[in-house]
Amino acid sequence: MMNPLWSSVLLLVGLTLGWSVRWLYAKFQLSSSEQRAERLKRDAVKEADAVKRDLLLETKDELLRERNAQEKELRERRNELQKYEKRLLQKEENLEAKTEEVERRAQSFADREKKIQERETQLEQEEEHLRAELERISGLSADEAKRLIMDSMQDEAKREAQSYIGKIEQETQLTAERKGREILVSTIQRIASDVNAEVTVASVSLPNDEMKGRIIGREGRNIRTLETLTGVDIIIDDTPEAVVVSCFDPVRKEIARMSLERLVSDGRIHPTRIEEVVHKVTQDISQSIYEEGEKVVFDLGIHDMKPEGIRGLGRLMFRTSYGQNVLAHSREVAIFSGMLAAEVGADRDLAKRGGILHDVGKGIETEDDSNHVELGVELAKRLGEDEKIINCIAAHHGDVAHTCMESVIVQVADALSASRPGARRETLDNYIKRLENLERIAENFDGVEKAYAIQAGRELRIMVNHEQVSDSQARDIAKSIARQIESELRYPGRIKVTMIRETRVVEYAR
Repeated sequence: MMNPLWSSVLLLVGLTLGWSVRWLYAKFQLSSSEQRAERLKRDAVKEADAVKRDLLLETKDELLRERNAQEKELRERRNELQKYEKRLLQKEENLEAKTEEVERRAQSFADREKKIQERETQLEQEEEHLRAELERISGLSADEAKRLIMDSMQDEAKREAQSYIGKIEQETQLTAERKGREILVSTIQRIASDVNAEVTVASVSLPNDEMKGRIIGREGRNIRTLETLTGVDIIIDDTPEAVVVSCFDPVRKEIARMSLERLVSDGRIHPTRIEEVVHKVTQDISQSIYEEGEKVVFDLGIHDMKPEGIRGLGRLMFRTSYGQNVLAHSREVAIFSGMLAAEVGADRDLAKRGGILHDVGKGIETEDDSNHVELGVELAKRLGEDEKIINCIAAHHGDVAHTCMESVIVQVADALSASRPGARRETLDNYIKRLENLERIAENFDGVEKAYAIQAGRELRIMVNHEQVSDSQARDIAKSIARQIESELRYPGRIKVTMIRETRVVEYAR
């Protein structure tokens, strides 16, 4: 067993030896770390030097490129400045040259102005001398000569203006006539209607001549009753198996005709039966009148027409004007008005309404002397029609001025319907009277030698005295005659006024 002392000594030696070994190891490790640190430091310094050199090189390169770019830009700007300088120098030279040219021209103008002033002074002197000489020769003063020249120039200007106006009027008339003719022909071609003959008598067929005696009745009671109730004249003559009903009121004539036909068909003819039949026929005719008016407004697509207006239109079925049925004429005017309004851009519905109502006054019975235009205007106001519709009725014969385009269209459509061939007929006396009135109007003008109404009154040919009437005066007279015809006469279509002025020289060789 070991001695404790030795054990302690050994332990102490071991500890000392262990501490020495650890100290040596630690010193070795420290020395190795210092060497590595030194080595890392040297590497870091070397790397930093390399990076520094690279950065310096890159910076030098960048500075070099930047300096080269700036030098290039400076060269370009220097070149541009040199170009601008050359241009400015050139412009200065041009300005100097122009300034010299302007100065030369100004001097030249000054010299010319001086010469012109001298020439004007000379001309004024010559003019004064010439004026004095002309006054001495002509015996006229300067003011008198000026007035004479101005009068001559004024007459010449009037002639030229009249000629120019005439040319413009001819061109305008040709264009307007062509366009208007196209519209009117297109409108007329789209409608066709029958023409009714105007008659004031109606014939009623009888089964035999014995029926005439029954119609007359005992002491004429039956025929007097029928004439009194209907307001017609019943003519019983030698015409076999027929009697004639005569009346200027077509409604009464129709009531009498239908009543007589029913009485003849029934066979019972006496005053009481006649009164019953006439009353029943009057009701039927009234209903038929309303139905006809309603049918017309429905066919035309006209709405909101009051019963009084429809009844007034229906009565036109029994009215005629120069042989033309007034209801058919009004319907035709409404159709024409709608077509024309569509062509020129006016209110089509309003034009159609004005067209169908323009002659509605002809279906109104009245005791006073009002014409159909006044009666139609009064009825339209009672119906609450638009002011334009009232103007269409009032102005369709030119009695009042037109206030809207639709009113003019209705007047044109009325003339179209009335003046188309075969629409109306005119008696020989009225025809001759119209021609005489045309010639009378023309012959009342000074300078007119003779006037002839030709082509059935469609043209008025006028001969004037060439010594009393000049060319410009002849044109004025023709216009005045046309205006007077428009204001005084009523006629269908258009009347052409032709003025003839000629100079004839006649010599005889003997």
